[in-house]
Amino acid sequence: MSDDGSETPPPTDRESPVGAPVIRGDPSLTGDHAERAVAFDPDDPESLELAAETVAAFAENTAGADDNVLMLRGAAACAALVRGEGSYKAAAERAGEGVTVPFIRKWSRVHDLPQSIRRHVARGEIAPTAAKHIARVDGTARLHLAWATLDHGLTVREVRSAASAVNEGADVERALASQGVTLGEMTLELPPEVYCELRRRASLEDRQPGGIVGETLAGSLADQS
Repeated sequence: MSDDGSETPPPTDRESPVGAPVIRGDPSLTGDHAERAVAFDPDDPESLELAAETVAAFAENTAGADDNVLMLRGAAACAALVRGEGSYKAAAERAGEGVTVPFIRKWSRVHDLPQSIRRHVARGEIAPTAAKHIARVDGTARLHLAWATLDHGLTVREVRSAASAVNEGADVERALASQGVTLGEMTLELPPEVYCELRRRASLEDRQPGGIVGETLAGSLADQS
């Protein structure tokens, strides 16, 4: 909640500085990779040159295509290069032959995803190739798409289809429904005593358990924000 009592939407874009290894430098997420995390400063010529070299290697698929953390590093380099050069086109030209504007744009957008999504990319729970499509949509739709990917194991193809539907004008609920997913549906494991009491209350109040859980969580999360 904001100071005036209105609901504050969750962040849907990157809030930390461009190129900063917030996720890549967290050992709880990336283990030994954290010690080798590189920050790319778009205002530092030497750092920008390193970003250009990293993007070139990334585009050539030599930066660790099977390593989520190294793919996040490539995305960070793309974003820093765009910021430093001033445009996608200039960034692609600086990176050299074989680096295209669409490539730069897609991976820059991944770097600009909020931390809440990028943490799951670093853990390998959302594939970087799926994150590229999540990043194509704006606002809370990208959060809904990311959480649905986690909760329902959406494939990259399914994420791409849902993202395309949203960009063509469909609301995210309908886009996910076309992939067989109900927005907001997830499986929770509760302590037995909590589960029993939830079921008892739902029965006595003639309500669905999800309604009680949602109502209780909404109040609790609002109090913490």
